[in-house]
Amino acid sequence: MVKRSRIWLISLFLAIALNFLGICVGMPPAEAADYLQEQKFFTDVWQIVNHSYVDSTFNHQNWYKVRKKYTGQKFKSREETYDAIQAMLASLDDPFTRLLRPDQYRSMQTSTSGALTGVGLQIVVDAETKFLTVVAPIEGSPAAKAGVRSLDQIIKINNASTQDLTLDECADRMRGTIGSEVTLTISRAVSNPEKTSPETLSDTFDVILKRDLIAVNPVIFKLNHEGDRKIGYIRLNQFNGNAAEDMAKAITTLEAQNADGYVLDLRGNPGGLLQAGIEIARMWLPEGVIVYTVDRQGIQDNFAANDTPLTRDPLVILTDGGTASASEVLSGALHDNGRAKLLGTRTFGKGLVQSLFSLEDGSGLAVTIAHYETPNHTDIHKSGIQPDVEVIPTKPLTRKQLGTEDDTQYVAAVQLLRGENSQISNASVGG
Repeated sequence: MVKRSRIWLISLFLAIALNFLGICVGMPPAEAADYLQEQKFFTDVWQIVNHSYVDSTFNHQNWYKVRKKYTGQKFKSREETYDAIQAMLASLDDPFTRLLRPDQYRSMQTSTSGALTGVGLQIVVDAETKFLTVVAPIEGSPAAKAGVRSLDQIIKINNASTQDLTLDECADRMRGTIGSEVTLTISRAVSNPEKTSPETLSDTFDVILKRDLIAVNPVIFKLNHEGDRKIGYIRLNQFNGNAAEDMAKAITTLEAQNADGYVLDLRGNPGGLLQAGIEIARMWLPEGVIVYTVDRQGIQDNFAANDTPLTRDPLVILTDGGTASASEVLSGALHDNGRAKLLGTRTFGKGLVQSLFSLEDGSGLAVTIAHYETPNHTDIHKSGIQPDVEVIPTKPLTRKQLGTEDDTQYVAAVQLLRGENSQISNASVGG
């Protein structure tokens, strides 16, 4: 069986090589060189996915036949090669595995380092509706200031339907020069007070956003005096390159102020760097597994605490539908190890791990290489994490209201820290 597969592979690559030679015969030298260069670039991307992608069936298709489909195509420019690569990757039906053109790749690298330009939205394509869905607006961004919320669906960008666009095409349309405007048509689920139909109702409206330079401050913290308790409130907005350092500073400062307990706010946190999530988990967790990662062979790797917690005080984590990816790693790690209680609403449910590959022309390739499991071996992809105490917010909050008496979820978290579970208002508890 192994020998037959090996012979088949050798035959395939020989056929490709002969095809290349056949096409190049008669071409002007410069044209032949360009053809070979574009085919090599395409093949390099194909090889990365072939070696790294988490699903060994490649969405139940023959990945070698997918490659053969493009063998011999004369890509007249790098843009045509990009388009072919995007079409090839689309066959995986995985919005997180995608090509990032040079400007997109630079933007992603800038974003994870702590600053970016645009409207400030973390987005994903809904697997069922194919519309663009908001994971979370970035704190202080034009989108957040305009009231865009987690789980809003963006059905149009400047009157063009997002249902026919890829994730990167949507992102491109929302980018632009600072001060320019973009109009988003948003569909938002709303409650049905009359309950005349079991169907979810929705409200559709336009939001005009002015693009801006967005500085991402990953951590905001303060010490709140709640009766006889000192509660350290820490809001973590994103797992970027500054998150771990800023979190350590926040905990150390609040410990010096004699905090009795903590509320860690991960609401609307779309994730980011997995390593930042692991480092932050170690600041709270003395021992135990933080996360398991499972690759295409089913091999499990794990990251564990290393007995370096900065505090052992009681902890409640606030979650909602915008708590995603690395936020879910952190929530799951501290919850499954009994280090924290979760309060709020169910998390987003993104349990896939991507790796970024730099390509020769300055572009990049994001490839799903594994899925992760919480310490209790729970795969939360598409299902999310249900909190210990479900508290549904009574109204949208402004930035200044977070972590105050106007914030019903924060108030409930303080009650939980004080051992006053029974005092949590039934009117704010869902489920």
